[in-house]
Amino acid sequence: MSASGGTKAIVAALVANLAIAVAKFVAFLFSGSSSMLAESVHSMADSGNQGLLLLGGRKAKREATPQHPFGYGRERYIYAFLVSIVLFSVGGMFAIYEGYEKIKHPHAIENWYWPVGVLVFAIIAETISFRTAIQESNAVRGSLSWKEFVRRAKAPELPVVLLEDLGALVGLFLALAGVSLALATGDGLWDGIGTLCIGVLLILIALVLAAETKSLLLGEAAGTDDIKKIETALVDGVTVTRLIHMRTLHLGPEELLVAAKIGVQHDNTAAQVATAIDAAETRVRDACPIARVIYLEPDVYSDTEAAKGADPEATPGGPLAPPAAP
Repeated sequence: MSASGGTKAIVAALVANLAIAVAKFVAFLFSGSSSMLAESVHSMADSGNQGLLLLGGRKAKREATPQHPFGYGRERYIYAFLVSIVLFSVGGMFAIYEGYEKIKHPHAIENWYWPVGVLVFAIIAETISFRTAIQESNAVRGSLSWKEFVRRAKAPELPVVLLEDLGALVGLFLALAGVSLALATGDGLWDGIGTLCIGVLLILIALVLAAETKSLLLGEAAGTDDIKKIETALVDGVTVTRLIHMRTLHLGPEELLVAAKIGVQHDNTAAQVATAIDAAETRVRDACPIARVIYLEPDVYSDTEAAKGADPEATPGGPLAPPAAP
């Protein structure tokens, strides 16, 4: 994902959410609708979340330091995880509390045209924001389904904005349904139920975001396509005869660490091995530009050693688990 594409979607969502938050709060003041209050807090939380994503993107651009030799690329993951916490606490839990209070103490909605008009405006604005996020995502997701894109994306911004905008749109329709039923029946209970549903929706989205960003924080390997490119680039069949084993790790959305043991000719001199390693690094960077940190260990391949299997001590945390089923 390009940084500019992510920023465009974030800014579009930020502008939409700020305008919607103000409109919803004004509607709440005139109508007393708890759905409007919950939705205004939801939009303010979303605005704060977009601010967090922009801040994380800015901090991630800092140069590496002796204390952080691999740079600050993971700042983007940290701030994306904070977004899930804000969405859960400020958005979801507040909406559930407001919904419970409205169900416990229902009252009729006043000046119905305020909440209805604001909800229609908000749906239009959120649709524009959601459309922008979809367009930016389509430019980078390739043949992946939307579910696969959210699960596999190494840059967190677009999946976060997509899920936030989707949640906002569904929440707006829930609020509209709650307000409409409250107006049709004269019973404010429906407004409270709509608010409660919004809270549950936000919490579910927050849990999905937390799970995905947690995986990124723990450290994910390169995508399947990038791994194939790197494996192909490492072996030239002459100076590097085979790939013995390899590990990859995303240091950030656009920075990849590659560590590999490669097979070289047994009678190569030290100078020839060094030249082979330099050439292999160049091929890898040409094939996969985000592979910026590369460590290659030369070795002489042995069928006997390979038959013994992987060394459990060579893998942090013990033997490498088999890949999870897609």
